[in-house]
Amino acid sequence: MLKSEKERVVADLVERLRGSETLIVADYRGLSMPEIDGVRSELLKHGARFTVVKNTLTRRAAEEAGVPELLELLEGPTAIAFVGEGDMVGVAKALSDSARQTRILTVRGGILQGKPMSADQVRDLAALPPADVLRGQVLGAIVAPLNAIAGLINAPLQNLLGLIDARIEQLEAQGGNEQEPSQAPAADEPADEDGPAAEDEAPEDATEEGGSGAEAESAEETTEAEAEAPAPETEEE
Repeated sequence: MLKSEKERVVADLVERLRGSETLIVADYRGLSMPEIDGVRSELLKHGARFTVVKNTLTRRAAEEAGVPELLELLEGPTAIAFVGEGDMVGVAKALSDSARQTRILTVRGGILQGKPMSADQVRDLAALPPADVLRGQVLGAIVAPLNAIAGLINAPLQNLLGLIDARIEQLEAQGGNEQEPSQAPAADEPADEDGPAAEDEAPEDATEEGGSGAEAESAEETTEAEAEAPAPETEEE
């Protein structure tokens, strides 16, 4: 292989290593090319690229990409499943199934988000539910407590609203009862209006009575004066 071609391969591996969150390494020794192609096609369904690599070039790429954990897995014939945005659980399950069916393919381990995985951990990953089911379970585990919290919050609020409504009805009822007595004195207002009028007429009666009394006193004085006056003398013949 020419140097320029090696550099191109290393650069391609560096790009794949940096763009993959999960790497699963397998030993393909003894598999035929059709069998390798079958595994590659199955992994593509789960969003992974299955590539046979040269250990020497892959070591250079791993060091350049900052993935030193991969170096321990590069022993013997090596094929790597690069999982970027694909289903890592589906990929692990497909490789485990291929290893069981062919009895030749061997899973060595892998790297999950920068942390190394053993072969047993890869099998444990394969035993998990599919990604869609797992997302639903995680979402349900998150939503259930939130619904419970929302119920605890809404219950006191509903009780408070009920108390407020009851208090409003009570105040409205009290307001209606207070308005009825306030209208009662209105019926007695005409009597109050007659009161001042009667008081105003009272002085006029007193004046008239006063005038009649003065006339009576004047008549009595005139009578007394006439009684005291001397009788006229009669001339003797």
